[in-house]
Amino acid sequence: MIRKKRHLEMALEGIPSHPSPRVDLEQYSTPSKIAADLLWNAAAMGDIEGLKVADLGCGTGILAIGAALLGAKEVVGVDQDQKAIDIAHHEALKEGLKNIIRLIVVDVDQFQEKADTVLENPPFGAQKAHHKEADRIFMTQALKIAPVVYSFHHRDTEEFVVNFFKSRGGYVTNKFYYRFPLSRQYSFHKEELREVDVVVVRVEKTKKEHE
Repeated sequence: MIRKKRHLEMALEGIPSHPSPRVDLEQYSTPSKIAADLLWNAAAMGDIEGLKVADLGCGTGILAIGAALLGAKEVVGVDQDQKAIDIAHHEALKEGLKNIIRLIVVDVDQFQEKADTVLENPPFGAQKAHHKEADRIFMTQALKIAPVVYSFHHRDTEEFVVNFFKSRGGYVTNKFYYRFPLSRQYSFHKEELREVDVVVVRVEKTKKEHE
């Protein structure tokens, strides 16, 4: 189990991005520095060690693997892309996490297992013609799965995200702000690298929803 944030970041740096990201799924890899910081904060709040963690839209596994390295009892990574899951599986084996991480190819809204904590970096909804309101599917499903959710969103949608979670029986307890670098990986990108302001919200179900 990793005990220093820098060591966690170093471990996550080697996890590759998706080799052929799909624009319709808005597949962007979470940078290792941001993943490590968010996971470190989640662990400090008691939301990882010894718990079952679900990573929705896990991609190549950076959040799932990070959670396992921080002492999660069980981690389930969920993604509809077989290529991404294959990479995540390979990386989990390299880290000796075979008995901790399970990786499942399934649509997020079809995943029914319960967990203690959900981690998710859903589509931001930028490509609405391809994947309209995909972020709402993730948010809704996350609160069905776990009492605690960490969810990435475009900073401009912060108010909407807070209200959406509230309408589903969750309330935001903490917010973490990052500058998310996006490399030029799709044909419509005009810049080699640009940064997007994102917010990660920590959400808890209300007591009524727990019962």
